Amino acid sequence: MTDGTKVTNIRIAAVSDLHCTKHSQGALAPLLQQAAQAADVLVMCGDLTDYGLPEEAHVLARELQGVRTPVVAVLGNHDFESGHQTEVTEILTTGGVTVLDGESVEVCGVGIAGIKGFCGGFGRYSLGPWGEAGTKAFVRETLDEALKLESALARLRTPQRLALLHYSPIRATVEGEPLEIFPFLGSSRLEEPLVRYPVSAVIHGHAHKGYPEGLLSNGVPVYNVALPLLRRLHPDGPHFRLIELPGAEA
Repeated sequence: MTDGTKVTNIRIAAVSDLHCTKHSQGALAPLLQQAAQAADVLVMCGDLTDYGLPEEAHVLARELQGVRTPVVAVLGNHDFESGHQTEVTEILTTGGVTVLDGESVEVCGVGIAGIKGFCGGFGRYSLGPWGEAGTKAFVRETLDEALKLESALARLRTPQRLALLHYSPIRATVEGEPLEIFPFLGSSRLEEPLVRYPVSAVIHGHAHKGYPEGLLSNGVPVYNVALPLLRRLHPDGPHFRLIELPGAEA
């Protein structure tokens, strides 16, 4: 017996690794509009541009002009390549995209925390902060990203919470990539705040040849939504991942 209340699910369309170039005009708009029309929120998990150039960001902003649903994103390593990540962020923000870097936002009743993340390896094979200054700085970068994620997660008060990263927090979703590059695809240190402040789902990209889904140690689903991976797995589309989260009772 029901009391007549209805629960409307919140649909999240997710894609990553668009690698928009100066010549991508018209190439990405159909995908982005299709994803947005299927969902209440569109999220993009880094490598939005190919070389992190302002010109590329302007192209992507134009490709997003037909999108009417809220768009939330994080940057990826490619977006940092040319040292213009601040300008890239400003261009996308002006175009209506909420770009997170250690911040959180509530959209359609879902709390979203986002960081780029960093690398370092997984489990017992994670790189430790020992030895040369360069090695310690490398590990510190990952720790700083994990702390940013923890801070963003701690501010969320919504029943449904989502974490966006570019780098993976678990090994399972990078399986399929060459073993030699596993340490550069993510870090287990990014998983620690996700377990301390549980979320409904984790979404990332970066691993183009990885695996589409896995689980955190607490059973929370992790989705790899890199566009090259989605295109390979689903050649006929859709080339985005649709995730549904329970909404509030109406």
